[in-house]
Amino acid sequence: MAMRVTIVGGGPAGLYLALLLKRDDPRHEIRVIEQNPEGATYGWGVVFSERALGFLAEADPESYRDLEARLEVWSDQAIVHRGEAVRIDGLGFSGIARLPLLAILQAHCRRRGVVLELGSRCEDPGALAGADLLVGADGAGSLVRERYRDAFEPDITTLSNRYIWYGTAQPFDCLTLTFRDTPHGFFVAHHYRHAPDASTFVVECDADTWARAGFERMSEEAARRYCEGVFAPDLAGHSLLSNRSAWLRFRMVTNRRWHHANVVLLGDALRTVHFSIGSGTRTALEDAIALARALAEQGSVHAALAAFEAARRPAAERLLEVARQSGLWYESFGAMMRLDPVPFAHSYVTRGGRITPERLRARSPRFAAAYEAYRPR
Repeated sequence: MAMRVTIVGGGPAGLYLALLLKRDDPRHEIRVIEQNPEGATYGWGVVFSERALGFLAEADPESYRDLEARLEVWSDQAIVHRGEAVRIDGLGFSGIARLPLLAILQAHCRRRGVVLELGSRCEDPGALAGADLLVGADGAGSLVRERYRDAFEPDITTLSNRYIWYGTAQPFDCLTLTFRDTPHGFFVAHHYRHAPDASTFVVECDADTWARAGFERMSEEAARRYCEGVFAPDLAGHSLLSNRSAWLRFRMVTNRRWHHANVVLLGDALRTVHFSIGSGTRTALEDAIALARALAEQGSVHAALAAFEAARRPAAERLLEVARQSGLWYESFGAMMRLDPVPFAHSYVTRGGRITPERLRARSPRFAAAYEAYRPR
């Protein structure tokens, strides 16, 4: 069945859904409304696991070939504590800058005939409901979700930790978490290479540390310089780069209902996945794949939305529990800073509750052996 589909939000989820729908049936009239102009975005890079890349390669080989050519790939993760790097083997990840990711998806959308309205803000989602399908892919602060709040019944809570997204020209050899003890308290940086000469650098601290450091009174430039000082050994003379960088608190978003009438939510509009497990973009793209498949297989929009939720909700809720546990670990990581580097890294690796000793040995044999051989100093 040919449909008129309006997608609010031109991030990875909205764009990927648009190109999949147009590929499946060129008769579809697909319109994507995105408030940011072309070439503008927030943040720096995006991380994909090997499993996530497998989904993308299978779902749309054509766009995946262009994506693959821009990936930075590594096979380990590093946990830096007390200046010592502990390597976690067996974790395949890739990074890509967010702007090239969006540019690739935009190009494939245009090639297939999707109408992209970039730099166009949707003021009233209700005025768009005349389409056969209205998709809210407009992020954690979704206007579509808020327009139909009574139907979706969202639950939104905010964690206490503060974090801020920077970039840097310092290329790191793998996905790395660096923990630092300062006179004001504990900090952690999540950093990874997303281009040959560029990395994402997210700085996080607890609320008390943030207050003691005086960030509330600092300018954007002063906060950037402070963070450079905390992580000077890791930046090796490179600066932190700001892109409208501001201190944030993570919003945990869930919705009791995923769809209402002919309206459905995707990605962060539907539920947020704590950035510490690096699965937010992956989950949003998997939403797009599942929704496109349901729309291709079912005889009506209403049947497709029910099938989409039935297919995606169990796995999404399992991942959300892992993300919740991970977020809680970060909320109290200062209590673990007393541990030596190897047991500290083990606490990190097992924070989500899914990694048993047997699974750790199978997935990360070198790290598992190091942990089993560890003796307190």
